[in-house]
Amino acid sequence: MTDPMRALIERGNLDRMFIAGEWRAPAGRDSVEVINPATEAPIARVALGNADDAHAAIMAARAAFEAWSTTPVAARADILDRVRALVLERAEEFAQVISAEMGASIASARAAQVPFAAEHIRVAAENARSFDFLRMRGTTAIVREPIGVCSLITPWNWPLYQITAKVAPALAAGCTVVLKPSELSPLNAVLFAEVLEAAGVPAGVFNLVIGSGADVGDALSRHPEVDMVSITGSTRAGILVSHAAAETVKRVTTELGGKSPNIVLPDADLATAIPPGVAACFRNVGQSCSAPTRMIVPRDRLAEVEKLAARTVAEMQVGDPLDEATTHGPVANRAQYGRVQVMIEKGLAEGARLVCGGSGRPDGLERGFFARPTVFSEVTTGMAIAREEIFGPVLCLIPYDTVEEAVAIANDTEYGLGAHVQGRDLEQVRAVAARIRSGQVHLNYPAWDPQAPFGGYKLSGNGREYGVEGLEEYLEVKAIVGYGNPAL
Repeated sequence: MTDPMRALIERGNLDRMFIAGEWRAPAGRDSVEVINPATEAPIARVALGNADDAHAAIMAARAAFEAWSTTPVAARADILDRVRALVLERAEEFAQVISAEMGASIASARAAQVPFAAEHIRVAAENARSFDFLRMRGTTAIVREPIGVCSLITPWNWPLYQITAKVAPALAAGCTVVLKPSELSPLNAVLFAEVLEAAGVPAGVFNLVIGSGADVGDALSRHPEVDMVSITGSTRAGILVSHAAAETVKRVTTELGGKSPNIVLPDADLATAIPPGVAACFRNVGQSCSAPTRMIVPRDRLAEVEKLAARTVAEMQVGDPLDEATTHGPVANRAQYGRVQVMIEKGLAEGARLVCGGSGRPDGLERGFFARPTVFSEVTTGMAIAREEIFGPVLCLIPYDTVEEAVAIANDTEYGLGAHVQGRDLEQVRAVAARIRSGQVHLNYPAWDPQAPFGGYKLSGNGREYGVEGLEEYLEVKAIVGYGNPAL
């Protein structure tokens, strides 16, 4: 056990919920073991809250809302600056804990999981400072006000990153929140609550209740004192939350599943286009909702694409996530590992051609939820591996004959979260991007942009996160008619 893990356990907060500015024992006695996916051994036990804890947290958030919503924007942004500084100060602690609880390689935890999460906080504070909360339209004032108490439900795959993507803009907007992280990777959320407490976030503005979706998640979605629910998770989970929230007609934003295409146009330089596309698919061991898992390539260049993809995979190092040479750790949990294995077997049964990888663990790894980075070729759009979100290190190579067909293949999905287009002719690249039904499209592997709004079409969800649009999700619009009229 690493020193950060040992220190986290010794502080005792894993046995408590953070409600109304204090660490409280939960109402019930249930708990869950947190499993290290690299060893399959328990590393901590975390108390689980229930509907009573959710109610207490919601009422604490409601009591804090009036004061927080009227706190000057600059003061709210200053507190977020302190939160970010403390996250970065404890970056190694966060990285070690995330690696232990969900298997991210320590290199990726340090380079992506933690710093990208900190960027969400910086961007939220920056956008709040520059946002025009009152705009005149003739003599009418268009005022944007915080929506109220927000329930935030986050997943296990990018745990801290998804927490800050919701908490930071919500607090910047003037909302108060109750966070329910995944009970499969909750340790970073406890650390984050400690950071907010240390940063001086007022009591009740931020509350943490760890628990199951069926118990805590449902309570947070149904409660009449909650004004908005934001969930990142599976499409199934998003539907359940939406149904529960509909009873009180609250706002719901959902960031759900994906099966993102990566169109490689005929003029693309394959040596430049293929390796980054494979790497993007397998980032975080393929456990990203926007991972470009369908690489759509010219049929007459398929053999060359296969060689480049296999060569890229051969350079990946799957193993102990704490080994600095490791590029890819295990799949995050047992259930997801089983899902990946089932889908690989489906691909083989459906007749897709295996380029590399396959079922089972990589050679030399006898324990842990380690999966082989797998590439299938000659995949057709009707195959399950081309249609279903696998959420693991599996890439489908789908050939096409015309650009028109490539676009049709890209859009032949019930999802619409992310997409990629590669090519030398930027005019054509842009034209193809304009035709893809997706909330975000990346052209020729640009740098990550935390100001770019992120969200989906179709079953990938609704609403947007990141950037100014992510802030606006937490605001209501009020029109004050006659605001600019001269006094009578």
